[in-house]
Amino acid sequence: MEPFLISAGLVAIAEIGDKTQLLAILLAARFRRPVPIILGILVATLANHAAAAAVGVFIARWLSGHWFQAAVGIGFIVMAAWALIPDKDDEGAASRGAGGVFLTTLVAFFIVEIGDKTQIATTLLGARFQDIGLVAAGTTAGMMLANVPAVLLGEVATRVVPLRYVRIAAAVIFALIGAWVFAAAFLKPGISF
Repeated sequence: MEPFLISAGLVAIAEIGDKTQLLAILLAARFRRPVPIILGILVATLANHAAAAAVGVFIARWLSGHWFQAAVGIGFIVMAAWALIPDKDDEGAASRGAGGVFLTTLVAFFIVEIGDKTQIATTLLGARFQDIGLVAAGTTAGMMLANVPAVLLGEVATRVVPLRYVRIAAAVIFALIGAWVFAAAFLKPGISF
């Protein structure tokens, strides 16, 4: 359960104030139909994060060893710095697609999530835990924990949570995991310098 719980917690915190959460609020304000929006977010996130976790697992199997683990640790530390940078509102994503609310949400969320910090974190978590299913399920649960309230509460949610402090908390968590993974790469028995 460790891959699931860490993935869920990390992504839930990192998603607060992220551009995809802002997109969820925009979609909720535009369509005022929470169920198809939530289902669209769920399907888009499952597809996107399963692919990202698979890439992480594949890369970790192809590039194994202590130096790769150190690179994953550095990746988490870079994610810590990135978490401190506020995302800008992506209003154009809410107007994409001519289909229904579900299809619009599905396409918009999938596209906006490409290259996003939560997708990259999912790739790193896949590389770290070597478990596509638990990592994808965990990161998807984290996305839903952050985005369902955003859809249901809309813009009010952004006024309740001080996003600056959430970004700092996410950065600290990313940095701690990165330092731990990096240190573990060189503190294993049998490693010589």
